[in-house]
Amino acid sequence: MAQQIQIDQPRLTSELATLATFTDAEPVSNGTPVTRIVFSPDDLRARAWLKELATADGFEVRDDAVGNIFIRWTGTDPDAPAVATGSHTDAIPHAGMYDGTVGVLGGLEAMRTLKRSGLQPRRSIELVMFTSEEPTRFGIGCLGSRLMSGTLDPKQADALHEANEPADTAKTLAQVRTAAGFTGDLASVKLSPNHYHAWLELHIEQGPLLEREGTPIGIVTSIAAPAGYRFTISGLGGHAGALLMPDRKDALCAAAELILAIEKHALATHVIDTVATVGTCDVHPGAVNSVPSRVVLQLDIRDTDPTRRESVMQAIRRDIETLRQRRGVIITEQIINADAPAQSSPHLVELLEEVCATDGISPRKMVSRAYHDSLFMARIAPIAMIFIPCRNGVSHRPDEYATPAHTTLGVQVLASALAKLASE
Repeated sequence: MAQQIQIDQPRLTSELATLATFTDAEPVSNGTPVTRIVFSPDDLRARAWLKELATADGFEVRDDAVGNIFIRWTGTDPDAPAVATGSHTDAIPHAGMYDGTVGVLGGLEAMRTLKRSGLQPRRSIELVMFTSEEPTRFGIGCLGSRLMSGTLDPKQADALHEANEPADTAKTLAQVRTAAGFTGDLASVKLSPNHYHAWLELHIEQGPLLEREGTPIGIVTSIAAPAGYRFTISGLGGHAGALLMPDRKDALCAAAELILAIEKHALATHVIDTVATVGTCDVHPGAVNSVPSRVVLQLDIRDTDPTRRESVMQAIRRDIETLRQRRGVIITEQIINADAPAQSSPHLVELLEEVCATDGISPRKMVSRAYHDSLFMARIAPIAMIFIPCRNGVSHRPDEYATPAHTTLGVQVLASALAKLASE
């Protein structure tokens, strides 16, 4: 099969470029900026375009209640659990054009290539485009795959509010998805544990290791466990000139100490798999001549070991107690999510190694420190991921870039693996 697989590199490259035009991000001099928030007009146009591509190649297309798209090539044994692949096409503000999209358009190209080769798969092969892998709109990532795997309560999901809108005008997921044309009970999104025989996801590495080592393919053996927290620091506001320094309970000063404490305790593990980031800082009232009375921070903390992750959180909480007493502020903690890590299937890792060996590729086994929809698909199916290099390890920026050669090779490995799995 490997000799018969001929990926249409020009078409794949062209389609990635076309998908990047579904954005309202302003052009920049270095790279291709993409902003594609879930259920925005650009997202809905991109979805329609993807469905047109799939339908043109004779594949079956359907949506579920949250907008996950399923593109199926029915096998000779349609009742057997299918083999699946896919990723996402939504993008955070001013991101790049390869994150997620390589797995979606690459998955479609893999299916088209196999169909062109004359393969008659026994198991159906299905491509999934997940809704809202990015947490931008509703404050929680992997919304579609969480619901598919049953790890997010449907009623809780429908009640989620837009994260970056004022509380009095923020819409719920139920309102937004209905307006976008996705109706029905979210409970219907959940798949049974035997729905898929295997799950593979192709993705850019979003890190520098493959490029540094000159290795064209990475095989993911585990996916780090992400957790999200929101901290609200409440102090005493007032006039910047009139409120005397000894009388202040400056919420932003306390927040600054908390941010540094988070960095300190993440570094103190001396393990590169422990990472912690405070990515947002909302200061109230946000005036240059007003002492901040309230600050809201959002923490993203990840580790391949959830016990180690929790030990960092406990150290942070001890520092928070000290901050409360010393600065006279109130600090509250809200957990957004705390997910378990995922392990790749040994069988799928071995199969990918065999495919690479056949094609003369020496892959690198590696950990994914970014999390993906595969983290949640692991709850209901054997999973593995294929990584390709990205320039300088850059992602979530307009200068994110993967070469056509690396992208094509990743699709070739994916197609070969799907062909083998479809015959099992």
